[in-house]
Amino acid sequence: MGLFKKLFAKKPKHERYQLGLHKTKESLGSLKAILARSTTIDDELFDALEDLFIQADIGIDTVIAFIDELRKEVNQKQIHDPNDLAEIIVDKMFEIYLKGDILHTDLRYDDNQVNVYLFVGVNGVGKTTTIGKLAKQLKDQKRKVMMVAGDTFRAGAIEQIRLWGEKSGTFVYAKEAGADPSSVIFDAIELAKREAYDVVLVDTAGRLQTKVNLMAELSKMRRVIQKALPDAPQETLLVIDATTGQNGMRQAEVFKEATDVSGIILTKLDGTAKGGIVLAIRHAYDLPIKYVGLGEKLDDLVLFDIEAYIYGLFKDFF
Repeated sequence: MGLFKKLFAKKPKHERYQLGLHKTKESLGSLKAILARSTTIDDELFDALEDLFIQADIGIDTVIAFIDELRKEVNQKQIHDPNDLAEIIVDKMFEIYLKGDILHTDLRYDDNQVNVYLFVGVNGVGKTTTIGKLAKQLKDQKRKVMMVAGDTFRAGAIEQIRLWGEKSGTFVYAKEAGADPSSVIFDAIELAKREAYDVVLVDTAGRLQTKVNLMAELSKMRRVIQKALPDAPQETLLVIDATTGQNGMRQAEVFKEATDVSGIILTKLDGTAKGGIVLAIRHAYDLPIKYVGLGEKLDDLVLFDIEAYIYGLFKDFF
């Protein structure tokens, strides 16, 4: 039984992905019509599929690789009916994301240690909001959590993280605006060690003048963190706004070069996002999606579920 048949037989959880993938489904909605009106599998059909997947923000490089694999499958299995492509498309999307691996979307957590999760990304993607939401989840799991105002440059950043600290009932460590962010992080971690915190969630600045500045600042932060805690940070999470499409791909590239990113948190995967960037990021940068934000509420951050994602895209087709 292929991945397609297993998926649609068991109907995975997270019906909320239906909302989160609304725009992607609008793009892919014509897939059914394209296959239905096609009488044969030819170059014209493959061109139409290529255009459709690019519109869904899956990314040009990923789409080209995907269509090449689709062509090979059609030739190998001698498939002639366009309607038979739907199942193969679903299976191939799984293959693009999984790459033969068993992916763990949960965050690394080391028992009996202070776990540091460093959040990076450009301004406006929802880093601070994501930190607040994750803090609430961790507190619900009975973890002792600290949020750190490591973005000391942006006007209002410290006030914003304090607001999310109030919403989530989480202690926020902060200094005055303009303070050296690495010193803020170091002092916060020293406090966390003394007071036996389980998790430290570190916000960072999202706008530095050049990639060189970005790399230098993030490298300094990592050195400072590892000076205090040699095994930290347990995760470096790149936060990307799903509505930015291919701009999000560029962000992933720059931050992956600048620091050791361990996973992606994709925000705003609601009715305004196409969502195909999930597959593009995984294909291009070999980074797993750890969480997705499906709304503005405090509980609208969920662990990424590839089965629920694919099911959300295609459930209306079958």
